[in-house]
Amino acid sequence: MRLAMRWTYTSILVFCVVGVATATERKLAKTSLPPAVLKTAEEQSKGATVLGYSSEKEHGQVEYEVQLRLNGHSKDVTISPDGQVMEIEEEVKIEELPAQVKAGLLTQAKKGTISKVESLTKHGAIVAYEAQVVTAGKHSEVQVGPDGKALEYEE
Repeated sequence: MRLAMRWTYTSILVFCVVGVATATERKLAKTSLPPAVLKTAEEQSKGATVLGYSSEKEHGQVEYEVQLRLNGHSKDVTISPDGQVMEIEEEVKIEELPAQVKAGLLTQAKKGTISKVESLTKHGAIVAYEAQVVTAGKHSEVQVGPDGKALEYEE
């Protein structure tokens, strides 16, 4: 009986791990992008170095991403299958942030150290700033709105 239960638990664990692994990002070759996505990716990558392409399913929908390096910083563009830009995450130097945004991120980070900041743009407007924070060796993220105030929900 115990052996049967162990096999059942092991099977469930393997199923869960495989299920999580299949929900992750898949690296893609440029040639495997749909035409509309390729067109948008090429437009967005003008003047930048393309680091790679990927796809993943979010909320049951496939999304494509082009990872770029532009003027020394990272820029990731998420594109819908029909070629629409859904989101842009672009690295921003902390000293270039508006004062209220910098203050808000530092408040949210508490005693942690901010290691990287990105602006999040949707529909052509910045909707949030996201900072990677290291506190006592643990990594986390905090977000504030363009006004520097804490968000009610994560963007």
